[in-house]
Amino acid sequence: MSETPLSIGIDFGGTSVKFGVLYRSNIIDQSPAISTPDFDGPQALIEAMLRVIEDLRERHPAIAAIGVGVPGFVHFEKGIVHNLTNVPGWTSIPLKKHLADATKLPVVVENDANCMAYAEWKRGAGRGLDHLIALTLGTGVGGGVIANGQMVRGAQFGAGEVGQMSIDWQGRRGAYGNLGALEDYIGNNEIAADTRDTYLKAGIERHLAECTPAALAKAAMAGDEIALGIWDRIAAKLATGIMNCCWLLNPQAIIIGGGVAKAGDILFTPLTAHLYAQLSAPFKEHLMILPARFGNEAGMVGAAALALEEAGVVIQP
Repeated sequence: MSETPLSIGIDFGGTSVKFGVLYRSNIIDQSPAISTPDFDGPQALIEAMLRVIEDLRERHPAIAAIGVGVPGFVHFEKGIVHNLTNVPGWTSIPLKKHLADATKLPVVVENDANCMAYAEWKRGAGRGLDHLIALTLGTGVGGGVIANGQMVRGAQFGAGEVGQMSIDWQGRRGAYGNLGALEDYIGNNEIAADTRDTYLKAGIERHLAECTPAALAKAAMAGDEIALGIWDRIAAKLATGIMNCCWLLNPQAIIIGGGVAKAGDILFTPLTAHLYAQLSAPFKEHLMILPARFGNEAGMVGAAALALEEAGVVIQP
């Protein structure tokens, strides 16, 4: 283990911040998460993060870098967080500078979906590939793109937002004025609402708590025809979004993670059928639809790996 420096991966969520010490893709130590609502503004929360980092460094002196994955828009090069989903007050916060100045370590701050994509590319289901699209399906739909062996970030570091791509030019108006955004149809809340309405039309009343993706998957696996039909619709909507990505980028693989993806074959089988039906041979031949290797720890793994890269550490497979 001493041959490879350790890194800290920080998963900054909407309700909590989680910390792990990583050796390659293995989390070898963790600190208790801290709750974001417990702090009055960014400065207090950053100070709390630094206390946790200091404690981890005392336990692991070989830590060489820090990576942070955040659910929002980040200027990757400068490490400025322009906004955080569900966390007020985080507007143009230079998080990288705060952490680097205090710790004197290389620091990376990156969008959490890009961290997930990086983790899957370097250490997970996409290892060895040069062209892939990674999606995480949950409350929203996040995405990251690897093309020609490089992370695609775009002119302002906002590339890869697959969830904001339209699947209907006359569809629902999204948070940014965009019509028919994919995540407005297959996010957790949208799936639950659609499931409740579908059962109601069939004369069956269900509470929203009984209509979550997990409950829907359980019903489908038990042979519930209504649930199977809903999953087919989810797969068709997701396939439309992915189809657009495939025509644009011609990837080798689509890697899918997040809570919705836990449905397994209930989702992946109809998804593959709907997707392949919309692609010509050069775009679907050898195209793989793969479940993500990493679960909830994907953001932490990717952030830590990016941080070591920033520190100039090359980790061999």
